[in-house]
Amino acid sequence: MDYSIVQLASNSKFVAKSAQGSTLDGLNTHFACIDELHAHKTREVYDVVETSIGKRLQPLLFAITTAGFNLSGICYELRNYVIEVLSGKSAGGDDQFGIIYSIDKEDEWTSDSALIKANPNWGVSVHPETIKSLRDKALTVASAVNNFKTKHLDVWCNADAAWMDLTKWNECADPSLEESDFYGRESWLGLDLASKIDLTAAVRLFPKTINGVQHFFVFPQVWLPRDTVNSAKNASYCGWEYEARLKVTEGSVVDFEEVKEYVRRSCSDFVVKEIAYDPWQATQLASELTDQGCPMVEVRNSVQNFSEPMKTIEALVMSGRLHPIFNWCVSNVVCHRDAKDNIYPNKLRNENKIDLVVALIMAFYSFLIGGGKIEKPVDLTPMLDSPLIFNW
Repeated sequence: MDYSIVQLASNSKFVAKSAQGSTLDGLNTHFACIDELHAHKTREVYDVVETSIGKRLQPLLFAITTAGFNLSGICYELRNYVIEVLSGKSAGGDDQFGIIYSIDKEDEWTSDSALIKANPNWGVSVHPETIKSLRDKALTVASAVNNFKTKHLDVWCNADAAWMDLTKWNECADPSLEESDFYGRESWLGLDLASKIDLTAAVRLFPKTINGVQHFFVFPQVWLPRDTVNSAKNASYCGWEYEARLKVTEGSVVDFEEVKEYVRRSCSDFVVKEIAYDPWQATQLASELTDQGCPMVEVRNSVQNFSEPMKTIEALVMSGRLHPIFNWCVSNVVCHRDAKDNIYPNKLRNENKIDLVVALIMAFYSFLIGGGKIEKPVDLTPMLDSPLIFNW
């Protein structure tokens, strides 16, 4: 049902329209208001609406928005035009009005004065206690910084940003952990099979209650073919092989028989509830392991599947309840945040490896969806304003 405000005498109406630009052709607009322009993935809606005011004598087009992440979109383009108008650099602009509340480059974004400068309704509709609380979380959670800056300081940022606070991650890490301490315990396993000439990663995840508080312990396994180790730009591979942090299979491709043996041994040594895998590279391997009684579960590599477990992982690290024995890959992960505050792992360069992080996320997805329960739930609020990082 469509709702509208109608003025019968002039047969005029004020109505919400679809965000699909293809449905807006034929409009004859007198006044239009486009909210949160930064979230528009294309310029289609703005262009159609702007065109539709051409038949009016005194039309008005409003665009209201916070800053965002898309530096090549219509919103950032319009912002730059407004700046040119306000600075007198544009030859035209007499029919344009714009106002931007933000901070200056020299301002310290964490200061109270910066918050007041960027929020003109400070203390009226903008509540200082709430904004300061979100600022404090951004100071603690690295991935919350960019979202805080865009939403509350109107600073344009790149959506791909640091995910994990590496200081907190390293504080949680415990290299002395031994998997033998967990024999016979319930576990969840994430398996990320890359191409056979690249990194293949697995992560075992063990929940354990300590002094009434649930903690999670993480153990990795990584495989690379010998030819890749010898030719790779990453000079650390040889050292990691010596330290038994990297399993090298002879030849030019990863020997998936060794991967299958690892999975079978896991099912023998531990009570493996589920083994999460991405079907893109692992269909045949998963089919063989399923026939052998391994509890394989398909987890597609998608924003929908990865966002919640990523936020859960970050929250557990911040509360000191996730204990890895590695940091390789963690600093290589950046996350992209979409308009719905979903996050997803990415990497800045192809040579940056994030496979262990992906395997960890898949293990947590399996835990959360497959019957596992986070006791004393962690507060995910800090992660609602976040982006991402990881390094192996």
